[in-house]
Amino acid sequence: MTHTVYLDNAATTAMSDAAVKAMTPCFQGIYGNPSSLHGIGQRAREELERAREAVAACIGASAREIYFTSGGSEADNQAIRSAARLGAAKGKKHIISTNFEHHAVLHTLKRLESEGFEVTYLPVDPDGLITPAQVEEAIRPDTALVTVMYANNEVGTILPVREIGAVCRAAKVIFHTDAVQAVGHIPVDVEADNVDMLSLSAHKFRGPKGAGALYCRKNVALATFIEGGAQERGKRAGTENLAGACGTAAALSEAVAHIYENMAGEKLLRDRLIAGLSKIPHSKLNGDAEKRLPGNVNMCFEGIEGESLLLLLDAKGICASSGSACTSGSLDPSHVLLALGLPHEVAHGSLRLSLGPDNTAEEIDYVIAEVTKTVEYLRSISPVWEELETGKRRHLI
Repeated sequence: MTHTVYLDNAATTAMSDAAVKAMTPCFQGIYGNPSSLHGIGQRAREELERAREAVAACIGASAREIYFTSGGSEADNQAIRSAARLGAAKGKKHIISTNFEHHAVLHTLKRLESEGFEVTYLPVDPDGLITPAQVEEAIRPDTALVTVMYANNEVGTILPVREIGAVCRAAKVIFHTDAVQAVGHIPVDVEADNVDMLSLSAHKFRGPKGAGALYCRKNVALATFIEGGAQERGKRAGTENLAGACGTAAALSEAVAHIYENMAGEKLLRDRLIAGLSKIPHSKLNGDAEKRLPGNVNMCFEGIEGESLLLLLDAKGICASSGSACTSGSLDPSHVLLALGLPHEVAHGSLRLSLGPDNTAEEIDYVIAEVTKTVEYLRSISPVWEELETGKRRHLI
């Protein structure tokens, strides 16, 4: 393979030509402040609102329900804190989530716990799923919010969001979903999915970094997140990132227009990759085999360290990860894999490969061959693997 094979699209994606084309005029031609009353400013305002309408259309929302943010983490924070504030005003300080959410959600919930809220963390099963019944059983009279991710960022499991939303709607509880990994990759419709608030991030679907959006249903009172001016209908002060908004809209519109085509192509390559890597002895696919994102492959290989595997693959021109890019500096095993019930020593040997529409069958075959050789090499120099093979330790996979 003479070029780099990029299989870390869950961390970030290369910007699409459509996004670059949409953003370029905003840096010089349409450079006005959207809040200015003069012609140049109003031209910028028109572009901003056109972008808002495009994003809304992609997820089945109305333009007035879309608030541009700096990305998914900010959107998660604003959504959760808004629902918490609404609940507290009514004496409701109980929140329901899962134990394998993104840290943008988990850390916000931990902060709220320190402020007197009680959080129920629903355990996921070994495939990374929860049931609507679990949510229904956990809802109490003082429940202010249910926040459950649409699809997991590490193992790719797609949760039953539509059914969970129906449970929340019946109980009159606000439902938020972190859909950062789902939007632009699988069909998302906020009305059909019974969602009250939804977070998305542009750089996950070939848009710019530092741009995203929060969908908030019109009958849910969103709290002001950044004080200052009246931008974003008074809910997020600061001069709008016009280029980011336009890039987000262009990238998402393109992704949604080709979503079924991209899903079909990525699924074929994903399953080819899973089949090839599953031939490695003592390996395990993490996450549900069917209810998973079309481009996600997450494997564990017993007897090796994921970090060593990543470095050696990088030397072979393969870009991958061992989990969330937001925790790549941590030496601890993934909280997601531990939530699935994997032992620490197995979770340490994880590899996440996330495909995009530009990947090819030739690349996938190259990755299968190189991962297989690299795992064999790492095991050949591992004293832990020697103990496993000689029976001094028991195999866990």
